[in-house]
Amino acid sequence: MAHTAAEIAKLVHGDVIGDARAVITGFAPASAARPGDLTFAETGAYLAAAEASAASAILVSGEVKAARKTLIVVKNPRVAFARVLPLFFPEPVFEGGIHPTAVVAKSASVDAAAHIGPHCVVGERVTLGPRAVLHGGNHIGDDSSVGEASQLFPNVVLYARTRIGARVRIHAGSVIGSDGFGYVLDAGAHRKVPQVGNVIIHDDVEIGSNVSVDRGALGSTVIGRGSKVDNLCQIAHNVEIGEHCILCGQVGISGSTKIGSYTVLAGQVGLAGHIKIGNQVTIAAQSGVMHNIADGEKWFGTPAQPDRAMKRQLLAAQKLPELLRRVAELERKAGVTGESSPKPD
Repeated sequence: MAHTAAEIAKLVHGDVIGDARAVITGFAPASAARPGDLTFAETGAYLAAAEASAASAILVSGEVKAARKTLIVVKNPRVAFARVLPLFFPEPVFEGGIHPTAVVAKSASVDAAAHIGPHCVVGERVTLGPRAVLHGGNHIGDDSSVGEASQLFPNVVLYARTRIGARVRIHAGSVIGSDGFGYVLDAGAHRKVPQVGNVIIHDDVEIGSNVSVDRGALGSTVIGRGSKVDNLCQIAHNVEIGEHCILCGQVGISGSTKIGSYTVLAGQVGLAGHIKIGNQVTIAAQSGVMHNIADGEKWFGTPAQPDRAMKRQLLAAQKLPELLRRVAELERKAGVTGESSPKPD
């Protein structure tokens, strides 16, 4: 579908410099752009590449001038990029209906606009809201609900009593509501603690592929509105994640840990159980967190510490080889010998 530069500028709250009537028919990186395409540039180097490309218009920010191209000037090109892409790459629309190979319990309530793809199993008393989509191979356990316009991609499994809000996206292979990892040592054997809670996922959450979210032992495991979970994450029983959090790939959260809103856990962060992470916290990649963290703090390392303390330790560690050489030289001058003496590299 074609749009003018002026129409796109209105969508992204930007201003046009150049031909506002220029027709835009696609979006592409500068290296692959063709006439009619829109591209974007965040830096001078990107702008030079965009100017040299065949693109008809460029999304830019700040005070920028171009000799040959129409510019759409915005506050944040990446935000504008995210707003514009759906114009040219719209999501597929699924018609309401149930595939003949699906198995749907008679007690299930399926909205007429919901789509159930091939080889799905929908359990007793399940509720599927308007425009909910089960892509295929999905298993929805008894007494679960999937809200309006939510999508479960192939082979996503919801265990019984799972609650999914509106506009949630859960990618292929993820399992929501499996047993929490709960055992107690009894007479020399690990006795399973029954996990009788559930999972609640609020509106506008997106969960990547092959993510495991365990149900609560008692009560619920909760993911707050607008939070985003990357691939291969593990969220244990009774974890509570606030609103608009970001969990990057391979994050692991132990049971009953509470996380505030707008917090970022970078890749491979591990959180111990029964701790509390505040609002707007940032934890750097591969950090191992064993203690509570207050609002707004930045931590990293294993075991993780506040960023300033950890940076001081790293800087000190870098000075150790020179310190060892100096100690060895002082000992040599003092005539000190022995196995206990530090040896420089």
